[in-house]
Amino acid sequence: MKSLGLKTASFVAAGAVVIIVATVMMIGGKLAKSTAASAVTSHRVEAAAANNDFAAQQTEHLAQLTALARIPSPSPSAAPAATAPAAAPATATHSASSRPTSPPPPPGVPAFSHVFVIVMENDEYSSIIGSGSAPYINGLASAYGLATNYYGASHPSLPNYLALTAGSTFGTTSDCTTCFINATNIGDQVEASGRTWKAYMEDMPSACYTGASSGNYAMKHDPFVYYDDIRNNAARCASHVVPFTQFGADMSSGNVPNFVWITPNMCNDMHDCSVATGDTWLRSVVPTITGSAAFRNGGVLFITFDEGSTSAGCCGDSWGGHLATLVISPRSISGYRSAVAENHYGLLRTIEDAFRLAHLNAASWSSNVPLREYFR
Repeated sequence: MKSLGLKTASFVAAGAVVIIVATVMMIGGKLAKSTAASAVTSHRVEAAAANNDFAAQQTEHLAQLTALARIPSPSPSAAPAATAPAAAPATATHSASSRPTSPPPPPGVPAFSHVFVIVMENDEYSSIIGSGSAPYINGLASAYGLATNYYGASHPSLPNYLALTAGSTFGTTSDCTTCFINATNIGDQVEASGRTWKAYMEDMPSACYTGASSGNYAMKHDPFVYYDDIRNNAARCASHVVPFTQFGADMSSGNVPNFVWITPNMCNDMHDCSVATGDTWLRSVVPTITGSAAFRNGGVLFITFDEGSTSAGCCGDSWGGHLATLVISPRSISGYRSAVAENHYGLLRTIEDAFRLAHLNAASWSSNVPLREYFR
């Protein structure tokens, strides 16, 4: 009987152990499942919050772009206005059900119908912007777009003119007057696309004059007579590289080329005369451009300087000095100032983009960006 009692007690004890172990395993499993479920729930909450934050950021970004796009452009024929105050970003409405969206890509250069370029001479940014001697230029900068971080390509003058018209200095390191170049240039590109172009040279004695200088005209500021395919084709050269006296007649008649290049004489471009002289000359010329139908209906005007007095530089092998460059168009964002690093190669690229042309030489480098942020 004692043996039987011991065996019965053993069986009971073993059964109790099995029941306890099973209970512990069951409780442990439930706890594990509960913990995992809590982790999943927490992860989902965090992910939802992240998605909501991202959506809110995108909504706010799009609202800011919309507010920017509503900034009115200045009237081209009106006197330059004071700098417009920055538009306040629109208040974004956040929704828990909003889905994140990708921000729109940066806008490209508009497809302008007419591009005007005026090149001044030999002044650093600090000598022009904020100067009491240049009230007209500063008025234009307040009303339209101003590049605050723009640089010339090189020194002296001629390499910069070549960079602006063909995307390379071609190893030129002087203002030589016999160093002709066999290269495709912006005139070739514009003409090949079916568009028209003219370069107006102030004080040039006759169309396609190929002498080194005449009065206040200097060949070194006329890049087009350096290109073999222009200078060696007398008829082509005479019809495209002309005295500035033809400018007024062409603008009055409405016979405005798609691409207009203007080189003032050695005094009016500030090379030999004061900043005030150049500012006064621009005041007499720019309204003819901004008041034209060619400008009002899809036009843009760039005013830049060939080089500065320093070797300040930036991107794409540019070290020609810090220059003031104005971006003037009915599509310009009023009073916009850009700190993007830009240069002469990028300006050529901008013109090519406006006409949907290929990029010449350094204008194709990713470091030489187009001036596209100034436009609505």
